[in-house]
Amino acid sequence: RPRAQAGEGCARMADFSGGSMSSGGGSMAGMGADLGTLDEPVTETIMRDLRMVGNKMLCVLNPRKANMQTLKNWDLWGPLVLCLTLATLLSWFAPYEQKSLVFASVFVIVCCGATVVTVNALLLGGNISFFQSVCVLGYCIFPLNIASVICLIGGPLIWRLAVVAVCFFWSTSASLGFMGELVPTNRRALAVYPLFLFYTSIGWLILIAARTSPYS
Repeated sequence: RPRAQAGEGCARMADFSGGSMSSGGGSMAGMGADLGTLDEPVTETIMRDLRMVGNKMLCVLNPRKANMQTLKNWDLWGPLVLCLTLATLLSWFAPYEQKSLVFASVFVIVCCGATVVTVNALLLGGNISFFQSVCVLGYCIFPLNIASVICLIGGPLIWRLAVVAVCFFWSTSASLGFMGELVPTNRRALAVYPLFLFYTSIGWLILIAARTSPYS
């Protein structure tokens, strides 16, 4: 009798484990379906991210024909790459003892400036998330990256001033095209002023760095 009861107990345990395994398999299958792109090749993931970054840079270069929904899908890879590129370019021709200081200054100004502009827009009632704003502001320094390359190559002071001025207005207009739609109309002037200071400070750093370039 005890053996029979033990046999019945083992059978029940087998049935229970079998049922739990089948249900677990189903949940795992569902989870696998929800994981989406985790099982795709790494190269395909990298290429998709690169295409995404490239599309957002094109939106900044041609803001009038840009799809603002593209920039609303925020990421921080592009802004980080652009910030590091700008810091590297400006510190490249700096005096040896000032290279680390220039790199750190550019990085801090870009990061802190984007944060301040974003907080200001949120306090003004802007309908935007923190990371969306940081993403847009970071991508909009792309024209100033181009200006840094041109200015560091060399040329007269007037030429460098003209290049930085054009790229400054390019960056500002691109960011305003996005930020202006999300800030209340009667408060847009208060949102524009920090943007102006943010990109002005970056343009000023480019001009200062260009003075120390051996090609200037």
